[in-house]
Amino acid sequence: MFAAERRQLILEMVRANGAVSLRELARVVQTSEVTVRRDVRALEAEGLLDRRHGGAVLPGGFTRESGFPQKSHLATAEKTAIADLAAGLVEEGEAIVVGAGTTTQELARRLARVPGLTVVTNSLLVAQALAHANRVEVVMTGGTLRGSNYALVGSGAEQSLQGLRVSKAFLSGSGLTAERGLSTSNMLSASVDRALVQAAAEVVVLADHSKLGTDTMFQTVPTDLITRLVTDDPPGHDDRAATELQALADQGVQIAVAGAPGGAADAGNHQAAPAEAAPARQRRDVPLPGPRRQVPGAGAALRTATALGEQNAGAERARVADLRRR
Repeated sequence: MFAAERRQLILEMVRANGAVSLRELARVVQTSEVTVRRDVRALEAEGLLDRRHGGAVLPGGFTRESGFPQKSHLATAEKTAIADLAAGLVEEGEAIVVGAGTTTQELARRLARVPGLTVVTNSLLVAQALAHANRVEVVMTGGTLRGSNYALVGSGAEQSLQGLRVSKAFLSGSGLTAERGLSTSNMLSASVDRALVQAAAEVVVLADHSKLGTDTMFQTVPTDLITRLVTDDPPGHDDRAATELQALADQGVQIAVAGAPGGAADAGNHQAAPAEAAPARQRRDVPLPGPRRQVPGAGAALRTATALGEQNAGAERARVADLRRR
């Protein structure tokens, strides 16, 4: 495919979806991410799109939010991996809140298997994913339906969350930076997400690598309130994502990376760390026998004891023979 054809296809994808990751663009146009990044840079120079960390968006994307149909086709493999890892953080019998988003919807599908779980959500998509889970109780907030992401927002949603207390909040967003934390492009969504955060003892953010380093209009969760970030393994050449992850870890955010070599990688104690390997089987070293220690006089004592033993044995044989003659 010629460069002009590639760039035209890239532009059509961005216009159709609002935002597309470099990984997805490379897959569709069947070329490397390096080439796609060069094409995106050229299209940005012409004012046809804006570059974002790990992808491309329509011009003016700082204030623009893609609808659910567009978001549902972005980074699907990454969202699946993130949801698989995040589901392992939920224990039987917990009460949690789950915010709106396509990644949290994937999480909800996996939570249907957790018995005794109570899920509070403002997302119709999350509620639908859990609707047929017999052992999961779903509590919906009130509010006004926002059709672009099937979420309940507004004062009704926020008031229904007052006085609520749960163990964890699982949230997604449009961007995540170490400087501002999690952010979104819609004011009403941001306000409800802040209310969800206030209800939780811990905050878990679900964000694929393309959102790292991206900043949008409305802050939802400042970095110092984020307990853990669950993300996917960024491409090896994506230095910006790695830098952002380290900056988040330096501020105390625990990082769980889905798809990292060897499984999930947790970053705790303010620095990224590889996953702990399974404990090796313990080997007990048995000391080899050393030279026998000679005790003074032991040889003579042993010879004396042997001679006495032989004398006693001879006497016993003589006694037995005498009994037989009788």
